[in-house]
Amino acid sequence: MANTPLTPGVVSGRLAPETYRDNFADKAPPLTAHEARVAADRCYFCHDAPCVTACPTAIDIPLFIREIATGAPRASARTIFEQNILGGMCARVCPTEQLCEEVCVREVAEGKPVEIGRLQRFATDILMAEGAHPFTRAEPTGKRVAVVGAGPAGLACAHRLAMKGHAVDLFDAKPKAGGLNEYGIAAYKTVNDFAQAEVEWLLGIGGIAVHNGKALGRDLSLDGLRSEYDAIFLAIGLGGVNALRAEGEERSHVRDAVDFIAELRQTKDLSALPVGRHVVVIGGGMTAVDAAVQSKLLGAENVTMVYRRGREAMSASEAEQNLAASKGVRIVTGAAPLRLLGEGAVEAVEFAYTKETDAGLELTGETFRLKADQVLKAIGQSLEGAPEGLALSGRKIAVTGPGRTSLPGVWVGGDCAAGGDDLTVTAVAEGRDAAKDIHATLMGEG
Repeated sequence: MANTPLTPGVVSGRLAPETYRDNFADKAPPLTAHEARVAADRCYFCHDAPCVTACPTAIDIPLFIREIATGAPRASARTIFEQNILGGMCARVCPTEQLCEEVCVREVAEGKPVEIGRLQRFATDILMAEGAHPFTRAEPTGKRVAVVGAGPAGLACAHRLAMKGHAVDLFDAKPKAGGLNEYGIAAYKTVNDFAQAEVEWLLGIGGIAVHNGKALGRDLSLDGLRSEYDAIFLAIGLGGVNALRAEGEERSHVRDAVDFIAELRQTKDLSALPVGRHVVVIGGGMTAVDAAVQSKLLGAENVTMVYRRGREAMSASEAEQNLAASKGVRIVTGAAPLRLLGEGAVEAVEFAYTKETDAGLELTGETFRLKADQVLKAIGQSLEGAPEGLALSGRKIAVTGPGRTSLPGVWVGGDCAAGGDDLTVTAVAEGRDAAKDIHATLMGEG
C-alpha cells in the first residue's frame, strides 16, 4: 500500500460487497446480435468515409460494419484486427466520440452517430471468445528483434513482427504484460481481466517470448540489446510523474493517480482498498477522471476534480467529463494548487483561481480551500531515464518517419515518442507502423 492510513477518513470497506460488484460492473455492456444488426443498419457505408480518416489505425469501418450487417461478425473482426490487433481493447477505451463517431455522417446530420465503438466490440469479442488466432506466421526470417515495453505500442509491434516471421523477445518491467491497458485504465472499462485475456490471445500468433520484470536501465542496456538483436523497438512509456510543485506535497495520503489506479486494478478485493471521505483529484485528463470516478465508486463521499484551465481545455473527452458528473464528481476549472495543509496527513488543499493572459496562465490572487483527506495527482507523466544516445524532442524521444530514432537499428513508439497524443489506439498504430518499417529494413526492402 503506497500510503498507510493515518486519519479516520481514509479507510477500506466503506460499502456492502454487492455494491462494489455493481459499481465496478461493465459500464457499457456488449450489444446483442439483434442490437448489433440494428446498429449496423444505420451506417451509410460511405465511399470516402470520414470515420476511417479519423481512426488512427485506419480501420475500414464501413466494411467491418457491413460485414456485421450481413451476418459475418468473424469476417468483421478480421477486418478490424488487420489494422488494429488490439481492437478489442480500443473498442472499450477509445474516445470514439472524439474520433470516428465525431465525424460520422449520421452525427453531423442527426446528432446521433453510428455506434462504431460498440459494434467493434461486438465483432472482436465473438472472434476472441473462440480462442483461435486469425493470423498465421510467415516462414522464419532468422532475424531477432527486441521489443522493450509490453504496452499497446510494444504488443502491436511484437505481433506484426512475429507475423512477418521474425523472432521477438518482449521485455517489460512489470509483473504482467499489457502496460496501461493492464495498470492504467479504469476497472469498469475492462472487466473480467480482459487486458490479460487479450495479451494471451495476441500471443497466439507464436514467435513472441515474454520476459517480465526486465527494465531498461536496470536489467537491460540499450548497447547490450543492440549488440545481440538485429533491431530494437522501445515502447517504454512515461515512468515519471510530474510534481505539483506546491507546498506540502509530501504529506501523507497524497499520491499519484496512476499508482492509485494500478493498485485498484491489481487488487483482488475492492473492499480492502482504502479511500478518503473527501478526495481531491488534481488534473483534467482521462487519468484524472478514472481516478475521480473510481474514488466515488469505492465509497468516497465527496470527490472534486480541479483543473487549472477551462473545461474546454481538458484532455478528458466531454463524454468522460459527463460520466464523472453523473457519478457525483464535482469538476472545478480555472484553479491551481498553492499548498496542501495538515499535520502529517493532508487535511485540505488551498487553490488560487487562474486566468488566461497573453503571457500565459496566471494566478488571480483569489483563493479557496477544499477539505481533503486524500489527494490524487493526475497532472501528467514524463519520460524517466531516456537511454543515452537517443536524441530528444522536447521531453520525449525524437522520431522521424515510422518511429526511427537517431540511433540506427532503434525504433520507438507509444507515449515515450514525440508527436503522439497519449491514446491507446495511437500507440497501436505507432507500434504497427514501426514493425512494418523494421521488417522492410531487415529484409532490405526499405
